Amino acid sequence: MESINQKLCLTPELEALMTTTEALAEDYQDDHDRLLQLLRVLEALHRRIRIDYFEPALPNTRRGLYGLLRDIEESGGWPYIERGKLSHFIKNLQESLEQEVESLGEID
Repeated sequence: MESINQKLCLTPELEALMTTTEALAEDYQDDHDRLLQLLRVLEALHRRIRIDYFEPALPNTRRGLYGLLRDIEESGGWPYIERGKLSHFIKNLQESLEQEVESLGEID
């Protein structure tokens, strides 16, 4: 199976960044607070790179912009860090609580 680094054709610097980030996530795998903090840092960094560096670097001609959009679509789409849905977490919590209540009723 092809690794994500090979699929994305990453530079050595980006490979090191990815390795470091994955190592942090692995270190934090049992700590939801730290994992959430890591995701927030990545999201903030994504936003800053997009606003401060990527948007100003966009082509200023129609032809250049079309070429960029074509390349983005051909190479895997627009980069995005999706936020989890709070309703999904609430639903899982509710189901878990209902199961706990049911199991407590069986003990009595």
